[in-house]
Amino acid sequence: MRPLLVLLILGVSGANCGSHTLQYYYTGVSEPGHGLPVYVGVGYVDEKQIMRYDSDSHIAQPAVQWMETVEEDPGYWERETQIHKGTEAWFKHNVKTAMSRLNQTAGFHSVQVMYGCELYDDGSTRGYEQYGYDGREFLTLDTDRGIYVPIMTEAQITTQRWNSPEDGTAERHKNYLQGICIEYLRKYISAGSAELERKVISQVKVSGHQSDAVTKLHCRVYGFYPKAVYVKWVKNGEIDLMSEEAAQVLPNPDGTYQLRVTVEVIPKVGDSFSCHVDHSSLKEPLTVLWEPKNSQTNLFIIVAAAVVGGLLIIAAGVGGYVIYRKKNPYTKAPNKDNDSSPASSTTA
Repeated sequence: MRPLLVLLILGVSGANCGSHTLQYYYTGVSEPGHGLPVYVGVGYVDEKQIMRYDSDSHIAQPAVQWMETVEEDPGYWERETQIHKGTEAWFKHNVKTAMSRLNQTAGFHSVQVMYGCELYDDGSTRGYEQYGYDGREFLTLDTDRGIYVPIMTEAQITTQRWNSPEDGTAERHKNYLQGICIEYLRKYISAGSAELERKVISQVKVSGHQSDAVTKLHCRVYGFYPKAVYVKWVKNGEIDLMSEEAAQVLPNPDGTYQLRVTVEVIPKVGDSFSCHVDHSSLKEPLTVLWEPKNSQTNLFIIVAAAVVGGLLIIAAGVGGYVIYRKKNPYTKAPNKDNDSSPASSTTA
């Protein structure tokens, strides 16, 4: 699955709170394998797949019901199919080109493209376009300057050509990301508003586990939608704590998401720790205070009470026995010179 690795390296991990994204991922490989067709293209709105095309089917198809009627023009999906057929041919050519640049003549190799645009609630936008080869970043588009930037040495020839006024690829793609991409994103948001605009309020639970002098604090946020969420631990209301463990947003069976953020702390007297959560379903950020249960103190009290109780019982027993001996004449100590116990009078 190495060809898919670049999607994680290059990809943008979800939309920010209060934004929508339109993203496309294209992958072309030198030969079929690893469960991949020679070419596949997929599109996402807010990380929900909306379309797919691959070199096995040669047909662009909607992935969700509301995309079937996103365009009143009945020729929309036919045009998408023709566009991807052209892109498939482009990838077949450029996989071979990239291999030759790296002096490779055989083997399994891949070229990938990730591009998209993001629309924020305040109306601002941003676009991005990145290329990868064999799981490594190859080149990227600087949308502010409108030029491609080589990441690998072998990408310099491509960036020089695409940046040239004669070719104009950099300028065209910049204009697309800042214009047409945003227009289609708005259209898709409108078509899928019932699903994309759905908001489910987050549930938050905090807990702690002590080991030696270190306490692990867990903040679990679950049952929220959409996926974008911001979670952090704060000490004494002002110090942000960094998590030592990777925090991943995971899907729930009902279509909502969950996340757990963990930090290690050494609590001191007077310290307070709280989990702060920001999500589009909340009217304002949520703060949940962690309160230790003082389990060690309670255990000490229980053990101390048991010990004291046991000592009292023993003392009461000894005192009662002494009083009993003094009052009962038949329990006086025997005369050592006249031992009449059965054992001493027994003869062998």
